[in-house]
Amino acid sequence: MPESSFIDLLIVVAIAFGAPLALGLAPNLRLPAVVLELVAGIVVGPAGLDWVQITEPIRILSMIGLAFLLFLAGLEIDFDQLRGKVLRLTAIGFAASFALSLLVSYGLDAVGLGGAPLLVAVILVATSLGVVVPVLKDAGEIGGTFGQLVVAAASIADFMAIILLSLFFSRESSGVGSKLFLLGIFAASLVAAGLLIARVEHIKRLSGLLLRLQDTTAQIRVRGAFLLMIGLVTLADELGLEVILGAFAAGAILAVVDRDAMMTHPHFRTKLDGIGFGVFVPVFFVASGLRFDLDALTSDASALAMVPIFLVALVIVRGLPALAYRGSIGDRRTIAAGLLQATSLPFIVAATQIGLELKLIEGSVAAALVAAGLLSVLIFPITALTILRRPEPTPVVSSPVGAQ
Repeated sequence: MPESSFIDLLIVVAIAFGAPLALGLAPNLRLPAVVLELVAGIVVGPAGLDWVQITEPIRILSMIGLAFLLFLAGLEIDFDQLRGKVLRLTAIGFAASFALSLLVSYGLDAVGLGGAPLLVAVILVATSLGVVVPVLKDAGEIGGTFGQLVVAAASIADFMAIILLSLFFSRESSGVGSKLFLLGIFAASLVAAGLLIARVEHIKRLSGLLLRLQDTTAQIRVRGAFLLMIGLVTLADELGLEVILGAFAAGAILAVVDRDAMMTHPHFRTKLDGIGFGVFVPVFFVASGLRFDLDALTSDASALAMVPIFLVALVIVRGLPALAYRGSIGDRRTIAAGLLQATSLPFIVAATQIGLELKLIEGSVAAALVAAGLLSVLIFPITALTILRRPEPTPVVSSPVGAQ
C-alpha cells in the first residue's frame, strides 16, 4: 500500500478532529460541524489545494461512515410518535412534498435545468434527520407537539426517499417489478431479524449474558449492532438494492426492539453515537468534500444559477407542506417546521454520488444540489431557531370605554 495513502488519511482525520474543536472555540457561530468538514474537504482536495486524494483507506472508511450515518438516522426514529394525528399529518405532508417535487423537477427539466427529473424529485423530498434532531434538542423542543411533528416528518421523508432511491435508481439494473419483489424479500428479512433480536432479549440466559458482557472489553451490544448493520447492508447489496437502505433499516429495527424500559444498558446508544460521529461519519463528510466538483460548479454560470434555484426548490417541496401543521402548532412554529423540513445534506450527497455513477446527472447538477444542501444546513436551522426563540407577542387588552 502506498505510503501517501495514510498521509492522506491523517489529513482527513485531522480535519475531522479540528472542525468541531474550531466551532467550540466560537460558540456564537451556530454552524453544524458537517458543513465545516465538507468545506474543509473541498479546500484540501483536488478542487482546492490538491493536498489529499481519495485513497483506499479513505474510501473504505467513508463507505462505513455513510452506512453509520444512515444507521444512526434510523435509530433516531421514534415509532411511538408515528401514530394517530401525527402520522396522518406527516403522511399527508410527505405526499404533498412528493407531488410538489415532481412538479418542480419536471418543470426544471422542461427549461433545461437539472436533468433526470425523477432522481432530482427523490433528492428534493428528503430531510436531514441527523441535523434536525440536534437542533430540536438544543432548543428544548424535541418532546413537544412541534418537535414530534418535525421528527416524524423527517423520519418519513428519509425513509421514503431511501425506498424510492432503491426502487428506481439502484446500481443493479432491473425492472421496477423485480425491485418490488426484492424489496418484499428484504422487508420479510427485516421482520425476521427484528423477531429474532426480540426473542434473544427475552431468553433469560442469553439476556443475562448480554448484560454481563455489554460493558466489558467484549462490548457485546455494540458488536451486535455493528453485525446487524453490516448484515443488512450486505443483504441489500446482494439483492441489488442500495446499501444505504440496509443501514437505515438496521437502525430502525434497533429503534423498535431495543426499548430498554428497565434501563439495563443506558449507555448503549451513547456508545453507538461515539463510534459513528466520533470516527466514521466525519470521514464520510470530509471525503464528500474531496469528491466535490468545484470546477463543474464555477466554470458554468448556469450551474451557479442552479444553486439558489435548488435551494428555493427545497423550501417549496419540503417547506410548504408544513402548512398542514398550522392548526396544531400555530403560524410561527409552522414557519420554523417548514425550514427544518427543508434542511437536507447527507441524503443529497449520497444520492448525487449514485446519480453520477449511473451517469444520470452531470457533475455541475450534482455540485449545485450539494451546494444547495450546504446552504440549507447553514441557513434554515439557524433561522428556525431564531423564530422559535422569538417571544410570543403579548395580546393587547383594550380598556372599557370611559374607564379611568
